[in-house]
Amino acid sequence: MSVLTPLLLRGLTGSARRLLVPRAQVHSMPPEQKLGVLELAIGFTSCMVTFLVPAGWILSHLESYKKRG
Repeated sequence: MSVLTPLLLRGLTGSARRLLVPRAQVHSMPPEQKLGVLELAIGFTSCMVTFLVPAGWILSHLESYKKRG
């Protein structure tokens, strides 16, 4: 690393600090309709399947992965 590297980096990041980033105006209101039991069950089931099926697949095939590596 040369002696000028910190000065160059400071020069690059200094202009980025002065940029104004607009903030989003997000306002939330209560839901118009409450979710039903079936909708909640479908949502939770799909989330659990999304996370657990790939993990189960990897764990069930762990021995074959060990043999390859």
